[in-house]
Amino acid sequence: MSRKYKFHEKQGAYFVSFATVNWIDVFTRDLYFTIITESLDHCRKNKGMEIYGYCIMPSHIHLIFRSALGDPSGLMRDLKGFTSRKIIKTIQDNPQESRREWMLWMFERAGIKNSNVKDKQFWQQNNQPIEIWSLKVFEQKLNYIHNNPVVSGFVTDPIDWKYSSARNYGNNDNTVLEIDLN
Repeated sequence: MSRKYKFHEKQGAYFVSFATVNWIDVFTRDLYFTIITESLDHCRKNKGMEIYGYCIMPSHIHLIFRSALGDPSGLMRDLKGFTSRKIIKTIQDNPQESRREWMLWMFERAGIKNSNVKDKQFWQQNNQPIEIWSLKVFEQKLNYIHNNPVVSGFVTDPIDWKYSSARNYGNNDNTVLEIDLN
C-alpha cells in the first residue's frame, strides 16, 4: 500500500484535490456551488477546519487546509459525505436541472461498482493529500489552485473566478468564502 497519499502529520496543512465521479461537471449552477461554500464555512466555524486556499471547478475542488483538531482524514470524510448527500438530494429535487436523470444514473452506476457505497456515489474516493511542509510548497500549490480556472480557459485572471481564494488574497470584497490568512 502506498504511503505517498495519506494524512501522516495530523496537525499539518495539506493540499487536497477531489473530483466528482467520472469528472461530471456538476458545479455549473450557483445552487451547487453554494452547498460547497456553505459546507466549507460550516467546517471552518464548527469543525476546526482552517482554510488557506481553495478553488471550486465544475468537476473538482482544490483545497489547502489544516485540521485544528488533528483529524484531517475525518474532516475530509465528513465534508465529502455531507456534500455528497446534500448535492444528490438537491439534484433530485431540482426541476430546473436538465441533466438530472443522466447525473443520477451516473452516480448510481458508480455506486454499484463500489462495494463501500450503499446507493449513489458522488465523489471519487481519493483525496491525494500532499503535506505542505514549506513556504515554497505552499506557494506552489496556492498558485496551482488559483491558476486552475485560467489554465482551463474560464477566465484570464485568477481573481475573476468567483469560487477561488484568489479573490481573498487579492483583497476583493466579493469573496464567497472566508479563509484563514494568519
